Amino acid sequence: MSAFLFAVPPLVGHINPTVAVCAELGARGHRVAWVCPDPGLVTRLAGAAATVFPCAGVAGVERPPELRGPEALKFLWERYLLPLADAMAPGVRSAVREFRPDVVVADQQAFAGAMVAERLGLPWATSATTSAEFTAAYDGMPKVAEWLRARLSELSGRIGDPTGSADPRFSPYLALAFSTPELVGPTARQGETVHYVGPSITDRPAGPGFPWEWLDPSRATVLVTLGTANADAGARFLGECLAALRERADRVQGVCVDPGGTLPAQGADKDVLVLPFVPQLPLLQRADAVICHAGHNTVCEALWHGVPLVVAPIRDDQPVVAAQVVDAGAGVRVRFGRVTAARLGAALDTVLHEPAHRAAAARLRTAMRGAGGATAAADHLERLAAGRAPGAPG
Repeated sequence: MSAFLFAVPPLVGHINPTVAVCAELGARGHRVAWVCPDPGLVTRLAGAAATVFPCAGVAGVERPPELRGPEALKFLWERYLLPLADAMAPGVRSAVREFRPDVVVADQQAFAGAMVAERLGLPWATSATTSAEFTAAYDGMPKVAEWLRARLSELSGRIGDPTGSADPRFSPYLALAFSTPELVGPTARQGETVHYVGPSITDRPAGPGFPWEWLDPSRATVLVTLGTANADAGARFLGECLAALRERADRVQGVCVDPGGTLPAQGADKDVLVLPFVPQLPLLQRADAVICHAGHNTVCEALWHGVPLVVAPIRDDQPVVAAQVVDAGAGVRVRFGRVTAARLGAALDTVLHEPAHRAAAARLRTAMRGAGGATAAADHLERLAAGRAPGAPG
């Protein structure tokens, strides 16, 4: 059997898709482990039995919430992604020496995993938990694309193989995209080493305390969430969501996720439930619509359940993912920074009551469930470890 080492950043949305893949590989008898700056986060998501090697990370990076567009992207790279790679590299090298993997599976934003593997001559796979890089997103921004390539070249000189030519975002052996071409659209990156496996979804502990009895089956259920990394930017938007939901209380009930405690009241009234965390996957089974920031995991999990969306992208890959949702016909986009309760309510009415959006979400549900998810990802990784993948070294 083979050994697989997953290099991941300490971000829930990047770890969650690997959990099901590791479980599948483990069930087939392979050895699996992670290397991450926050081992506790991995064990919380993957279980206490997970093998996690520690490495250094980057702390205290607080991005100003008003940053948008290229400025937000530059901040992300200069203040987080590139320093994270420098910090993680020694721990990744140590984990490789101790665990002796046959394949390194590097998150697309954990550059250290790819660069260390290339330097040590190990085959490595890309784990892409967002599809933004698999589109023509930078076609209209050649200067941005060139700036990114230059920063990666400098990084390779520090922690990777200075003579190597691989882009750490795209393994020449295997790139796993946890999406589908039906969502990514006609510009979806293709190639014999690129595989769209759809969402990697596994059962997650629901946790105690969610008041399932509060849900009223006679009203539509709407989930409002901005993910785990946007609490600093969400107060105004969540307030407008609550106003829109309460205006429709005769036919709609809302479940609002507020991890930062930005709303004045937490708890439940008869129309809106406000909690810091919710069991998202079980809740999506009962949801009729989702209002969110167009985070890739939230979008794919909603569409996996055939639920249409109102998307309000904030920054990073979210505008790209929001455009994918709209182009696929599965949702409506609103402006995060300027939307009003009236505009949000109109968008919500559209996805709840116009059948085209629900039909598009149902088509994407079929495509995502047919892509194979964690099972397909494990199949591709096994082939790479065995030297049978198209890009695998002989």
